Amino acid sequence: MRRMLTTHLLLALLAGYSAVPASETNLAVADERGETSGAVAKREAGEQATRMDFARWLADFRREARSEGIGEATLARALDGLRYRPRVIELDRAQPEFVRPIWQYLDSAVSATRVTTGRQRLAAHRATARQMEQRYGVPAEVIVAIWGIESNYGGNFGNFSTLEALASLAYEGRRRDFARSELLAALRILEDGDIAPERMLGSWAGAMGHTQFLPSSFEAYAVDGDGDGRRDIWGSIPDVMASTAHYLDRAGWQAGQPWGIEVRVPDGFPFADAELSIRHPSRDWTQRGVRTLDGTPLPDFAAASVIVPAGAKGPAFLVGPNFRAILRYNNATSYALAVGILADKIAGRGGVVQTWPRAEQPLSRDQLREMQRLLNQRGFAVGVPDGIMGPNTRRGLREFQAAVGTPPDGFATRSLLERLKR
Repeated sequence: MRRMLTTHLLLALLAGYSAVPASETNLAVADERGETSGAVAKREAGEQATRMDFARWLADFRREARSEGIGEATLARALDGLRYRPRVIELDRAQPEFVRPIWQYLDSAVSATRVTTGRQRLAAHRATARQMEQRYGVPAEVIVAIWGIESNYGGNFGNFSTLEALASLAYEGRRRDFARSELLAALRILEDGDIAPERMLGSWAGAMGHTQFLPSSFEAYAVDGDGDGRRDIWGSIPDVMASTAHYLDRAGWQAGQPWGIEVRVPDGFPFADAELSIRHPSRDWTQRGVRTLDGTPLPDFAAASVIVPAGAKGPAFLVGPNFRAILRYNNATSYALAVGILADKIAGRGGVVQTWPRAEQPLSRDQLREMQRLLNQRGFAVGVPDGIMGPNTRRGLREFQAAVGTPPDGFATRSLLERLKR
């Protein structure tokens, strides 16, 4: 009898809440947002129109997925009730005004806490990490370093539904075709039974699990490391480590070689040669005066590059094939350096010795566009100003630096921008 009375009371309360007029709810929302009731009605009408349009898009996509061989059971589990996520589009379109200098990125990516936690994670999973090292040739500390940088060792791999994130991006994102193909890949993963839809979680951009594989990367490189018949990069650390090592192995990792080493370049070094695209054997760099910090021989790379990610005033590095393999995982020099340095520190080796030019202030994207525009005006062709520091902009900036008598390192600074303005 008591249970029946409680149930009736709950039903009465719910009925009371549902009886609140919609107009009152709208007025409450309007008051909270500082909007008029008319503005709220207009916004809600727009949201409703978007939901209906997304539903039509999703129906079209469902037909395409069916034609690609995705079964009805998978389509129902994955797409029934799938929501459009405006927050995903907001994040996709957002661009930070400033790009962090590499030293600030490394301060965070290779923090003392991350190094300590990495050593703890390696100790806890040493047998698994060593097993994957033996199988794929990728050092255990490198596997752990990628895990640390991608998701802070699983502490933050995202709580977005991969399906909803990719569907939203495919519907309205900047790279719709790419997101659509990744969404199809996600459905194929579900069809194979590796993971349930509700556990397929990751970033707003569709990267999944502890080491942030896109669905297409999962299809190509994910491995069943624990032998249970599934590839689970969300809950199985053996699967995470095996998949990460397999990815690097397929990307060209060369067992027994380091990723690179910090070096000193001689006075008068031609900084135009400090590009990843320029490769020479280590012996050639030795003949050109490039030296290790402790005087030992350079690593024996058949094709090595010298890079100076913060210009002539910052550290220099000689990097080889394994650095390029890390770039296949994430094509950013700062990322690959972070992985290499974090792996070294987890293994007990030292970090960067030379100092970063921390007094230099980063350029905003608008300032970089202005620099590109001024370089074009002065005959140092860099292409359409886009606020992105690519190889054409570095080349044009080096030409300008050489013309005004400063080291042509292609490193954009506010002082160079002011000089261009003058």
